[in-house]
Amino acid sequence: MKLPLLASIVGAASAFTTPSASIHTLQARASTELNYEKSEALPFMPYPENLKGYVGDVGFDPLRFSDFAPMDFLREAEIKHGRICMLAWVGFVSVDTGFRIYPFPEAYEGLTSVTAHDALVEQGAMSQIFLWCGLAEVISTIAVIQMLEGSGREPGDYGFDPLGFLKGKSEEDVNEMKLREIKNGRLAMLAFSGIVTQSVLTQGPFPYV
Repeated sequence: MKLPLLASIVGAASAFTTPSASIHTLQARASTELNYEKSEALPFMPYPENLKGYVGDVGFDPLRFSDFAPMDFLREAEIKHGRICMLAWVGFVSVDTGFRIYPFPEAYEGLTSVTAHDALVEQGAMSQIFLWCGLAEVISTIAVIQMLEGSGREPGDYGFDPLGFLKGKSEEDVNEMKLREIKNGRLAMLAFSGIVTQSVLTQGPFPYV
């Protein structure tokens, strides 16, 4: 009995709502939906606000990582992986095009970039790489924690510029150099994934076709 009575009261109350109020509500909602800022990279999605102000920002964050993770941490990770992949691409291809560092151990003869991994694990060389990379990670983690606590350090900045590319440059020039690094790093991450996949599939030398 109570449910029909409640429904009748709600229905009667809605009868006194003016049509213009409903129209204004719908118009405001439609205006909000149409006026949101669109992502440059993904125009069918809203722009992730936390990306604003970072070099290389084109609004690309489809999984919205920037909504729940610190942007400085995300930018640090992007720069680090980009740098690693730029070096990794050069190293991977160099081995498969015949470049060697001498004196060259006989045990490494005939190895390719793909087959070298298992052979070096067996001989213990990979454990050294693991050790030194682990040490570098510990040191960089301390720097990242300090950055997130407000040290003022910019993501990816370790003061490493031996050739002085940024010395005496204006802020615009520095940002241009940062943009080049970001773009090349993003390309390298895709390129390294591609050559590893292709080299495993073809088992052939560079260019892995």
